[in-house]
Amino acid sequence: MTYSANPGRYDSMLYRRCGQSGLRLPAISLGLWHNFGGVDDASVATKMIFRAFDLGITHFDLANNYGPPPGSAQTTFGSILHQHFKAHRDEMIISDKAGYLMWPGPYGEWGSRKYLIASLNQSLRRMQLDYVDIFYSHRPDPDTPLEETMGAL
Repeated sequence: MTYSANPGRYDSMLYRRCGQSGLRLPAISLGLWHNFGGVDDASVATKMIFRAFDLGITHFDLANNYGPPPGSAQTTFGSILHQHFKAHRDEMIISDKAGYLMWPGPYGEWGSRKYLIASLNQSLRRMQLDYVDIFYSHRPDPDTPLEETMGAL
């Protein structure tokens, strides 16, 4: 299947400035929590991304634990990007987050610098990306100083 993006995809979507940054996000974003996991049909996921992008949705929101199983939404999304959207990566805002349990042991969740950096590295591998546009903490960590979490981000 060859994808050809709708040339009028930006004509009807409203884009708003994100805070005081230079990013302009679409009024509607596509979150990939429980619709892109390993248990879901990859062809349906692909059609969802095609349709969203054709309608001007350029912000795709993921997290390291999205699936099920955890991480599989990133793998599915990364495969779709790699196969169909290489020419359009610069038109997309991809956000990712971390904070929930991903692996056993004391560094497998929450907001430590070690966890956040390891989690981002794993996410980038799953999505076959060199970078994400936005990376943030999915939940506050009651035991890690906020300065450590913010410094890692």
